[in-house]
Amino acid sequence: MKPVVVVTGVAGNLGSRLLPLLKNFSVIGVDMRPPTTDAPLQFEQLDLAQESSTRALYELFRDTHAFSVIHLAFVIDPVRTGVLDLDRMWQINVAGTARVMEAVTEANRTGDAGVRQFIFPSSVSAYGPELPGAVTEDFPLGAHTLPYAIHKKESDEVVQQRAPAMRGCSVYLLRPHIFAGPTVENYLMGAFHGTPNGKGPRAEKMRSEGKRLPCMLPRGQKYLDNKIQFIHVDDMARLMQHILQREPETQRLTVLNVAGHGDPLTFARCIEIAGAKLIQVPGRWAMQTVLRFLWNWKISAIPPEAVPYMTGQYIMNTEKLRRFLGPEYEHVIKYSVEEAFTESFNKSQPAQSAGVSAT
Repeated sequence: MKPVVVVTGVAGNLGSRLLPLLKNFSVIGVDMRPPTTDAPLQFEQLDLAQESSTRALYELFRDTHAFSVIHLAFVIDPVRTGVLDLDRMWQINVAGTARVMEAVTEANRTGDAGVRQFIFPSSVSAYGPELPGAVTEDFPLGAHTLPYAIHKKESDEVVQQRAPAMRGCSVYLLRPHIFAGPTVENYLMGAFHGTPNGKGPRAEKMRSEGKRLPCMLPRGQKYLDNKIQFIHVDDMARLMQHILQREPETQRLTVLNVAGHGDPLTFARCIEIAGAKLIQVPGRWAMQTVLRFLWNWKISAIPPEAVPYMTGQYIMNTEKLRRFLGPEYEHVIKYSVEEAFTESFNKSQPAQSAGVSAT
């Protein structure tokens, strides 16, 4: 009998990359829409914004004797997902995380075996957009301005606060850097791709004509010199597969920064690799003004609140991840930061929506 793993947000990009790796498990996928996949799974339609989802999840965990829960359900891009209401986005992202954990706690309180592993991908954005250096996992979370980042910070805190109450369950709180790869489309990758990914007629016309938006930064060499890391989405999927296959930790909570190996990239190098046209504007205020114009006219799906995360430097120390994986490190984290970013411009695979899924 294969162990049961429940994956919320299964229809998102990370979920679609993870499913082919779960052949040794009986998979139950939870989402608001079914995933496009050939992988065998049981699908349950559920809206985590609803309070009733807690009861539904508890019964699902209890009745299926779920061994592991991977919580990927998260609204990253409100335009792509159509979740434009900020309160509803918070209900899915933050309250939804609390509901999943409450359901696990109840299932473990009343069940014989219970859930033994809970995996949640937080984000580097939870730390905030301006960091003093390569931060370790104990660095304070300081996300601000961008709702996605604030929700990641608050969800991260929910996981930390609730982990001690999850009797018999090992909790893995992963903080990945920006996802990269040919199937990935997110704010930052969209900026380097120059994708006119808004829902308006102008954006649709630009896409049909193959036009790209320029990459925009404030004037000043420091913005080009700012460093950034990436993690290939397939490496992130392999990390989750690795966790599923190892014995649950004796400690209740394991927190890990996740990024590709090797040195970070400068923004200048990213622009060079992407083959993007660079436009430098007078300052952050000008960049925000232009982004607000593109947002209001539905040309771009990058919210103006993302400016601090597009102009700051935030990198992480991943030594703890290397120690955690030990000799398996090179088999899990196969891509360097530069290789992961470069792979994003391999057009052999179409970019997929981030959906209601992670980072």
